[in-house]
Formats: sequence, C-alpha cells, structure tokens
Amino acid sequence: MKVLIISSDRNIFKEGSEAQSRMIEYGKLTRELHIVIFTKKETGISTAKISPNVYLYPTNSANRWFYVSDAVKTGKRVLMAGNEWLISSQDPFECGLSGWILKKKLGIPLQLQIHTDFLSPYFRKCSPLNCFRVLMAKFLIPRADCIRVVSARIKRSLEKLRCKPKTEPVVLPIFVDIENIKKAEIKTDLHRKYPQFDFIILMASRLTTEKNIGLAIDATKKIVRIHSKTGLIIVGEGPEEKKLKACSSKIKANVIFEPWTEDLASYYKTADLFLLISSYEGYGRTAVEAMAAGCPVIMTDVGLAGEVLIDKKDGIIVPVNNKRKLSGAILMLMENHSLRNELAKNSQKTMNFWPKKTKYLNDYREAWMSCKIKER
Repeated sequence: MKVLIISSDRNIFKEGSEAQSRMIEYGKLTRELHIVIFTKKETGISTAKISPNVYLYPTNSANRWFYVSDAVKTGKRVLMAGNEWLISSQDPFECGLSGWILKKKLGIPLQLQIHTDFLSPYFRKCSPLNCFRVLMAKFLIPRADCIRVVSARIKRSLEKLRCKPKTEPVVLPIFVDIENIKKAEIKTDLHRKYPQFDFIILMASRLTTEKNIGLAIDATKKIVRIHSKTGLIIVGEGPEEKKLKACSSKIKANVIFEPWTEDLASYYKTADLFLLISSYEGYGRTAVEAMAAGCPVIMTDVGLAGEVLIDKKDGIIVPVNNKRKLSGAILMLMENHSLRNELAKNSQKTMNFWPKKTKYLNDYREAWMSCKIKER
C-alpha cells in the first residue's frame, strides 16, 4: 500500500520535530508515504526526503486561497490510479477538499481525519472562515470512504449530523509517548529558572484565539491579589502573542512568555499546575503529557475531558469561558497540597494503561487498510 497524506502542518519540514518524527514512524507502515503540505511560496521550502520511503512536497502557493488547487496539482503528479493507493486528508476542510477532488479525478479511496471538534458552537464563533469550514466538512464527510476521529467526543458530535458518514468513524487518539515523558530527565527546573515564584502555572499551546489564554491571564490577575508570588508561564507562539502581552501588562512580572520548546517534559515535571482551557479541542494532547509527568491538570470541558481525564479523579474540569469557576479551581488546588498530590498520582496511574507505540501504530495501519477494504 502507498499513502498520500495532505496536511497543513509545516512542522513536518522541521528536522527533529515531533511532527516529522511521527511521519517517519507512519512511513514504516506502508511501502511509500508521500505528504503534500500547504505552504506559501515566500517560505522557500523545498521538496524533501526525510526517510527511505517518506517524501515531503510543499505547495508553495502564492497565498492561502491557492492551497487546495496547488495541493491537487501536486497530488496528481505523485499519484497513479490503482488499488495500491490511499489518500488521507488531515482535516475535513481545505485538506479534505483537496483529497476529495483527487479521489473524484483518480478513483482513489479517501480517509478523512478529524482532529478538531468543528461542531462546537465556539468553533464557528472564532471566524467567518470557520463557518464556511463547517459547511465544507458537512459536504465532505458523507463522501469520504472512511473517517478517523481523535476522540469519542467528536464521534458523538458526528452522530448528530444529518449527513452520515459511509462507515462508522474509527476513534484513534493522538499518540503520546508516555514512556518517554516518564523517563525524561529534568533539564529545566522552572522553580530554579524563576525563583521569584512560589507557585507556577503552566500553559503550552499555539497562541491562537480558541486556546483562550487571555482567560488564564484574567484569572491570574485575580489570583495574584491573594497569592502575589504566583507565576503563569505561557509556552508557545502564534498570532495572538502581541495582544496577550498587552493584556498581561498590568501583571507582567507574574506572566512569562517563552517560545516553544521540545523540552516540555521538564516543564510539566517542575510546574505546580497545568492549564488547558480552550474554547474547543479535538483532543488535548498536552493534557495527556502533563498527566503522564505527574502535573495536576485543570481543563475546560472539551476534547478528552470526561473521556481520559475524569473530573476530580485525574484533574479538574471547568466550564468553557467561565473565569469564576477557573479562578476558583486554581485557588482550590493552590491551597490544597494533598488534593494536588492525589490528582497527580491518579493521573499517572491512568496513564499506565495508555497504549504502547507498537499497538498504536498497528491500529493506525489497520485504519488505513480497512478504508481500502471498505472502498472495494
């Protein structure tokens, strides 16, 4: 079997990145893995071969409105019609549309992957483009040969659609290498790096609207009135960075922005609390990583909340966009050391049952194979 993936994740081009390592692993599941990635011409990214059978192709588009047409052109150069090929689109939006056009032109089965809870009302509110993406997804889902979703939450939301998928969606979470996190040495101790803080709250994500980082800053403003030596460490980069820094200007001594790091395991292990308070999530990989590292987690009722992280057992789940509940949960854990320890221990026990890499990769390959079988 040969697979063509269509993706928007430009981190796949970064040597040593988690995204690139993941694709190399996927390449071991198939004869050839070809990945078309949405990029702009100005980035100057070139075609690359990152392992003996994994090939990367940038679209090098003039702007984002040409991503789909350029991905189709690139895909047609790579693909040859026949039973040995499968197209796997990494979202049900622009990537999915590219995959569907190639499917129609070449008669190759299409797998749609859904990593985002696009049916959440908060998804639509983020931008007019997202409203259009919801319509696009509803069009593409019944036309794909199979669907992979990353959480039971997304599967439940699809069950409410009038436009039903051809086959039952496969739930296959995003893989997290729990063992690597557990074994990772602490290279950066946040309390040593920032000795001015008695209590450190950690966030790690892209700085985008849906991650709701502004809400965490607002909650911190309230908390530092009671506990002045509280620090909020925000790790990540993105379009909201300037706005968020302005939002935190009144407490800038308590809010630290850091660029993304591949040493997040150290951060999880030395922080006192991890926050994931998105308006919507397909899954929430960083929450799993924090759980594995033994860092107590507070997260909104999105993604894996209630599925992997059980409220008041493995962590605390709060409503979306509720500053009062969020502040209350943070203060409760700050002032209750034994509860923090209990949540940390319970979450690590939960992670002991996490699938190993071999099983996960077998399940991933099975999802590809079953898509081709169903198509026939």
